[in-house]
Amino acid sequence: EESLVESGGGSVQAGGSLSLSCTASGFTFGELDDVGWYRQAPGKACQVVAVIVRSGSTYYIPSSLEGRLTLSRDDTKNTVTMQMERLKPEDTAVYHCAHDRALAPGCIEFKHWGQGIQVTVSA
Repeated sequence: EESLVESGGGSVQAGGSLSLSCTASGFTFGELDDVGWYRQAPGKACQVVAVIVRSGSTYYIPSSLEGRLTLSRDDTKNTVTMQMERLKPEDTAVYHCAHDRALAPGCIEFKHWGQGIQVTVSA
């Protein structure tokens, strides 16, 4: 069945880096489809991390993450990778990959949602 598979989560020290990957299984990204990352920590609202469009341009990155993310997409492999640098304890959350024809900043019911992977940043 159609799904998004995430990998690369784990625990790191503050200031460290982590690379998250999202791969489509059972379907392919459309030419104009968006792929994005969203995160949610206990007691906090779901927050958009970044959305990457077909051209590779990235949108919706919050100010707290700006300059610390590098996203790329390889449509031949239906994979989006997000490199996270200089991680902070406040980055600790469950990170979800999402896909749809057109994503939005809010965490709503898009066409595909990944299961979610834990990212933990210790002080």
